[in-house]
Amino acid sequence: MEIIMKKILITLSLVLFTSSVYAGSCPNMAKSLDDMIAEAQLLRDQGMAAHDAGDHARSEELLNQAMELFKS
Repeated sequence: MEIIMKKILITLSLVLFTSSVYAGSCPNMAKSLDDMIAEAQLLRDQGMAAHDAGDHARSEELLNQAMELFKS
């Protein structure tokens, strides 16, 4: 019985410690996402400017690049 209790305590300690370690990565993940959104917005704006200028090949190229950012 004592061995089972030790295993349970060790498992609980590892679970609690692991979850607190990952909690610190949230701001980094959010920053990475913000950077990706900003880059996609820039490519989108450039793509629409190319579209408005009649350069549809360049527009599609830029818009596809923006969409690829979210596929990786």
